[in-house]
Amino acid sequence: MDDIPLSALFGALFFLVILSAFFSSSETAMIALNRYRLRHLAKEGKRSAIISEKLLSRPDRLIGLILLGNNLVNFIAASIATLIGMRLLGDLGVALAPIVLVMVFLIFAEVMPKTLAAINPEKIAFPASFVLHPLMKLAYPAVWLVNWIANGLLKFFGIDLAEHEESPLSRDELRTIVREAGALIPQKHQRMLLSILELENVTVDDIMVPRNEIVAIDLDDPVNEIMEQINHCQHTRLPVCQSKIDNILGVLHMRRIPRILNDKDEITIESIKDILVECYFVPKGTPLHTQLLNFQRNKRRFGVVVDEYGVIQGLVALEDILEEIVGEFTTDMQNFNLDIQAQDDGFYSIDCSAHLREINKQLKWHLPTDGPKTLNGLILERLEYIPEAGTTLKIDDHLVEITQVSDNAVKMARIKLLKESDEDTDN
Repeated sequence: MDDIPLSALFGALFFLVILSAFFSSSETAMIALNRYRLRHLAKEGKRSAIISEKLLSRPDRLIGLILLGNNLVNFIAASIATLIGMRLLGDLGVALAPIVLVMVFLIFAEVMPKTLAAINPEKIAFPASFVLHPLMKLAYPAVWLVNWIANGLLKFFGIDLAEHEESPLSRDELRTIVREAGALIPQKHQRMLLSILELENVTVDDIMVPRNEIVAIDLDDPVNEIMEQINHCQHTRLPVCQSKIDNILGVLHMRRIPRILNDKDEITIESIKDILVECYFVPKGTPLHTQLLNFQRNKRRFGVVVDEYGVIQGLVALEDILEEIVGEFTTDMQNFNLDIQAQDDGFYSIDCSAHLREINKQLKWHLPTDGPKTLNGLILERLEYIPEAGTTLKIDDHLVEITQVSDNAVKMARIKLLKESDEDTDN
């Protein structure tokens, strides 16, 4: 070895540093690749992505190959560095060679390439895959032996690699990905995707028309009143009952009315009964994502919500679920935003039959929704009695002033979100 020029030894050492940097950066870049983007690029036919995905299908073999190459390079480099040190400084060079080599490899073959690979994994991993793939074939026997021994030891300690394969994204992880997509997904589309994920946390109770607000046709009413109700109806479907809402006979679709009109443009009770559609009942507490599938499976667009005793609680329509995903799309301006009215003094006048989720959504508030579903229910739960008009209470960070009470329920209230200065004044 004494006849090898120092320049050749330094050249070989420099080449080994580059090789070590290649293996180090390849390891970090491969592990840092976004697996879902990688899968997408592979499906589009990008060759480097296809090779990278194939290498990552067995990460233990890929890591084994990289570490095998890296350690082999490092050991050879250590030997050459020792030889250079001996020829330059004798025994002192032998002692200093490991220290100098560690600093050189730490900076130029570890920290710098790994940092670069972590920042731009695709720019490093994709080109490296064209080198690692043939190396895997050449070094397969050695890699297989190393992995067989390592995996055997892991199993001895109770670690089974098959149980630690890549798991699918959880809903919370998917929400985080959608929120952090930035400009890649338009904000409106982000809201829709997040709303779909939230469907399992919302039940039909949260969006149904409550029992006391159900508009229904009572067949015990005079025919002229029924006609008047139909003529002025703003809904496409109405439940039909007899004497009381719990005695629902079916659902009337407005588009069927022309079929039963006689020459005098009048209808009869019997003709109404003939065109009724069988009522579709929905159990109380059904999650929206389940009910959406049920509507699709049963080819229904309208359901009556009942509790465990069969008592009617409200109505839910397919449009209500769709609005939870895409937002309000009604063109009925008479019903739009009447429940919540802004006041000049910073308060909001709110119909207490309004759902808490709608109030929170529209005003960006955080009224509790884990109990009662309406503002009236929340107020009564906090007070535990029927209040009088003028009663004031505080619900979390909101000041509530009751303005109208009737029929054993709170009808209207004024609510204001308290600021820190308001809270200090109240105290």
